[in-house]
Amino acid sequence: MMDMSMRPNWEASWIWGSGAESPRNEWRCFRRCFVAPSSAEQAVIRLTADSRYVLYVNGTRVGRGPVRSWPFELAYDEYEIGHLLRQGAENVIAVLVIHYGVSTFQYLRGRGGLLLQLDMPALSAPLLATDDSWRTAVHRGHDPRTSRISCQLGFTESVDSRAWDSGWTAPHYDDSSWERAAVIGAVGMQPWTRLVERGIPHLTEEPVYPARVEQLAAVQPIPWSAVIDLRNLFVPESADHANNVAFSGYLAAVVRLDEAAAFTIGIVDDGRIPCRISIDGRWLERGDYAEIESGRYAAVELQAGEHLLLLDVTGQSHGHGFHLGFDCDVSFDVYSPVPGQAGSAPLCAAGPFDHVEIIDHRPVRSLDRSHPDYLRMQGVSSADELMQFSAWILTVDPQLVHPKGVFALSVWKKSETRHSVPAAMQHAVIAGADPAVIPVYAGRDTELVIDFGRELSGYIAFELDAACGTIVDGYGLEYMKNGWMQHTYQLDNTFRYVCREGRQSYESCVRRGLRYLVLTIRGAARAVKLYELKLLQSHYPVADTGRFRSSDPLLGEIWKISRDTTRICMEDTFVDCPAYEQTYWVGDARNEALVNYYAFGAREIVERCLKLVPGSSFQTPLYADQVPSGWSSVIPNWTFFWVSACLEYYRYDGNSAFIADIWPHVKLTLEKYLSLRNDKGLFEHQGWNLLDWAPFEQPGAGIVTPQNMFLVKALRDAAELGAVAGFGAEADSFVREAGKLRKAVDDQLWDSERAAYVDCIHADGKLSATVSMQTQIVACLCGIADGERKRLVERYIASPPPAFVQAGSPFMSFFYYEALAAIGRFDLLLADMRRNYGFMIDSGATSCWEMYPWSGFSNDPRILTRSHCHAWSAGPVYFLGAHILGVQGLTPGWTKVRIAPQPCGLAWAEGSVPLPHEGRIDVAWRVTGEGELELRVEAPAHVELATVAPEGYAMKVTCVTVGD
Repeated sequence: MMDMSMRPNWEASWIWGSGAESPRNEWRCFRRCFVAPSSAEQAVIRLTADSRYVLYVNGTRVGRGPVRSWPFELAYDEYEIGHLLRQGAENVIAVLVIHYGVSTFQYLRGRGGLLLQLDMPALSAPLLATDDSWRTAVHRGHDPRTSRISCQLGFTESVDSRAWDSGWTAPHYDDSSWERAAVIGAVGMQPWTRLVERGIPHLTEEPVYPARVEQLAAVQPIPWSAVIDLRNLFVPESADHANNVAFSGYLAAVVRLDEAAAFTIGIVDDGRIPCRISIDGRWLERGDYAEIESGRYAAVELQAGEHLLLLDVTGQSHGHGFHLGFDCDVSFDVYSPVPGQAGSAPLCAAGPFDHVEIIDHRPVRSLDRSHPDYLRMQGVSSADELMQFSAWILTVDPQLVHPKGVFALSVWKKSETRHSVPAAMQHAVIAGADPAVIPVYAGRDTELVIDFGRELSGYIAFELDAACGTIVDGYGLEYMKNGWMQHTYQLDNTFRYVCREGRQSYESCVRRGLRYLVLTIRGAARAVKLYELKLLQSHYPVADTGRFRSSDPLLGEIWKISRDTTRICMEDTFVDCPAYEQTYWVGDARNEALVNYYAFGAREIVERCLKLVPGSSFQTPLYADQVPSGWSSVIPNWTFFWVSACLEYYRYDGNSAFIADIWPHVKLTLEKYLSLRNDKGLFEHQGWNLLDWAPFEQPGAGIVTPQNMFLVKALRDAAELGAVAGFGAEADSFVREAGKLRKAVDDQLWDSERAAYVDCIHADGKLSATVSMQTQIVACLCGIADGERKRLVERYIASPPPAFVQAGSPFMSFFYYEALAAIGRFDLLLADMRRNYGFMIDSGATSCWEMYPWSGFSNDPRILTRSHCHAWSAGPVYFLGAHILGVQGLTPGWTKVRIAPQPCGLAWAEGSVPLPHEGRIDVAWRVTGEGELELRVEAPAHVELATVAPEGYAMKVTCVTVGD
């Protein structure tokens, strides 16, 4: 970070170009040339942008940003660039700004803008600042019609290198045809009313090369595909938020065949939009469809001539693209049924006949599907009849339709012929080798499946030699086995690059997570030479400070995949997964922070995550479950976990200043939750009452037992925070409220007949039919039961009754392991870990899965999980470090640490646990005889150690201190 003495006031202005204030999916380039003085050895750029930027100095990429943040607390970045400047010569600062124009799960829509200032300590004023002397142009090589990657993320990329000079970032590029940038306001303007430092280091970019070429095939794509943004089409204002939207309406297109033939219509997604299809007025029935994995395909016989295709797309959407494809062996045209729309989008829409924005923590009405015109339109059989409903016809903005959707082309192929992979083809994955020559198959495209060997997250880059117009399509996925691919429905993890003539390189601007990359070479006039392919692995900068090994190699493998999962899911915040979402889920991050403490000891990222949460108070005082996000959504447990995470961070870091800052926000939200108790003293909430992906009753309305229990714990943890912050009276109040709520739970949610806590009381007063391990686990963790009930609950923890609903995700297993540790059953903890995580490793996992295959989320036995890399599942790092090695902090800042190893049948274990501020603790223990154990601990001299022998063991201890 820049020294404070070098940080002047902002003198730069916000700039943008002509056109819309918030254009959809626009890549805009900015340049400014200048002569660097002789004092340029020390030079610092500060900048930020809306939505994302890539910064170049004299053609060298310097950084990407900004980190995700609320628009009213927009983060800026700093880079030292003196070593890149040419003193006394012309230099150029170039910035690519990617403006989404829609809200996502990590960004709230603002408006396009760039702010940049170049400072030198020897100068009293900025050497360079954004103003109207900068040049700007829209990146003409990027196709702004590309589809959303997912509802959580921005857009896929499609770049035509023939249409844009890649040298635009270099000093001597001619930008005279570019327009002058427009000054749109000063620092402090809306929506960026406050600028803040990022607060964390810059992320890594480590080149990782693939492991091998997995497959080679000649493929034939379907002739027509498109991706349509139904959500923004039917409800344009939904671009301003990321909430669910329900709508009723139709898509319509005319299909004209030159001759009679079989015609196949494919909806290439997982059925989230339950599309119904009519052809010339006949609605297809269930028997007309062939279910192929998640896609739905209908083959019909069509005569030569025009046919009206009507698709009822009434449903609900968060923002995923609607992938549509057509296949036919004879030539056909697709165009809009609206007269005079030749050359525009090849379809039209009708509606919406109704639409509803759905916010889960607010009462909303259901979508009305009974509009008379909506019902009458179902009888339309021709374009002329459709135009009788002209009042409902929507002209489709071409930017909402992306032709030649790469995802559909990658998933749905007319034919595929596998070939053996020549040895020389493996040069594609070997840095510095001769190029791999990718063959051309007559009338077919060439598909390579590249295996990186493990899950990664970052930016694809490649160098190749190709003929002008050659298309390179990329599609990232996480899992395949025996040639079968688990396609990423609801995740358009693709890109397209169109080659210019000759040797060239490309580096993606879009982060993506994957293990396998499917590269398809289309339309090549000659063989493509692939010189290099890599992924720039990007994550929070951490060292492998934590370690774990033991006499059971399986536990070491489990620890390793858990560590690697956590690192991959550490970006500018913790994120749930690198592929599908890249979203900071507040509740997930509580467990992820604990894992991080034992693997890496990173503190700044935890504090940054915790401080982002109260920014959602403008959406709801209950605080959102993922931030910063345009989805105003609440999972009460996630807020309760956030409160606990604040306390756990203080216990690890010892930062009382953080507690003083965060306490008012903790107090605000918990007081709001307490106000939602019913007349029986129980918290009752209508919304998303989630805890686990498992079939136990956690309804959207009523009294959900685990939520009430976790609220008890959150109140107790908040009381401890309040005491540290110096608000003893308010802390005491939370203690009293926790006691009252605990009693209400124990009195009203225990079922004597079933001798267990019920999962819920429904809104109609009925007790849940299910009894779950989830609820009993939470009762144990939150100290709800005492006496005989406590003994019963602990018995369930140790021996789960088969009739109880079992844990459905590794996330829930984290709480189960906490409960097992609380009752001292570390042997059962390891047995469950070996069984569940061992199954992942036996199945080839290199990172931890989001779900267990037996949780019931899929009927396809080949699909083992949704996300194959999910940080909420990485708990083994924490439990193996805290309990098997036995390292546990006793005081804030870990000035005093307990070492209490648990052998659990192991002959030995050794490892390291990072300390929060300086150094680490190294632990090694070995069972030397019946009931005898030798322990060696090495720790910094400033750490006070307290060793505790495991039950039934005599322990010989050797302590080694490091430093003074």
